[in-house]
Amino acid sequence: MTKLGIVVIGRNEGDRLVCCLRSVADQGFPVVYVDSGSVDGSVERARSMGVEVVELDASQPFSAARARNTGYERLRALAPWVSFVQFLDGDSEIVAGWLDAGESCLDDHPEWGVVCGRVRERFPERSAYNRLADLEWNSPPGEIRACGGICMVRAAAFEAAGGFNPSIIAAEDDEFCLRLRRLGWKVYRDAAGMAVHDMDMTRFSQWWKRARRAGHAYAEGAALYGRSPERHFVRETRSIVFWGMLVPVLALGLAWPTRGLSLALLGGYAVLFLKMVRYFVNQRGWSSRDARLYAASCVLAKFPEALGLCRYWFGRLTGRRSPVVDFRGPVQPRPDSAKATPVPLEVH
Repeated sequence: MTKLGIVVIGRNEGDRLVCCLRSVADQGFPVVYVDSGSVDGSVERARSMGVEVVELDASQPFSAARARNTGYERLRALAPWVSFVQFLDGDSEIVAGWLDAGESCLDDHPEWGVVCGRVRERFPERSAYNRLADLEWNSPPGEIRACGGICMVRAAAFEAAGGFNPSIIAAEDDEFCLRLRRLGWKVYRDAAGMAVHDMDMTRFSQWWKRARRAGHAYAEGAALYGRSPERHFVRETRSIVFWGMLVPVLALGLAWPTRGLSLALLGGYAVLFLKMVRYFVNQRGWSSRDARLYAASCVLAKFPEALGLCRYWFGRLTGRRSPVVDFRGPVQPRPDSAKATPVPLEVH
């Protein structure tokens, strides 16, 4: 008997959810889908495919962490023999062969609490933002500090850590992995392909919201664990404060008394950009084109990230919990989706 079960979470994923569930259906694994208030018929679609569905109570704030915890609880109730759980987002599809490969990894390495593989963006050519996501997923294999929410988790490790923190609205996977590592478990990224993700980001406003959400996540992580030995998200938060707040305030605020000399501080962004380009080319082996695109995104993101950081601290000081930032909204049908060529992935 297999030791694996699958938990899928989603909200308004449309046709992507159908593709996601098809990628894990009919493989002999128990599958639970957790829906966070979809209004696009996702619940009905999932049930029509014979999947166990859990609808989260809308009276409580939604979060990916809450959805994964709820899915885990239902899965264990349905299949208490499950030892490993593959978490999957509704906008992603599992690559053929990964479930067996991931299960073998955890079987062979009892010290691993979490294992993940390579995630690729399905349509990186559709927009610069999709391309940025594909580059973001492209990290080297080996032991890592944290992975994304699409991963395979050992049930014993999940329960020892107490699952995900449902109050965290972004980067909950980083926080979960931090607590796992404190307990002695290891997080490992395998070189094999794991999933194909469909970001479907085509507008600058979507990218801006996602970057703002990242700033919120960095601020919250640093507030929770910044004084711990891990110094969780402290470097990222300091970078946001410096480049997204301090430099522009000094450069523009002192422009009049310095007769414009303070504007030279803005040249620091060019230096930061070139430093990042060299890193991605020399250390990651990326092409110059990809390195420039990603570096430009990282530099520009300092400003929406600063807004996200301020939003977190405003909410904390006023006692108001920030809602989940949905940068996409309901999925619109894409007439050309049938003609598009997905990114091929193979498990090695």
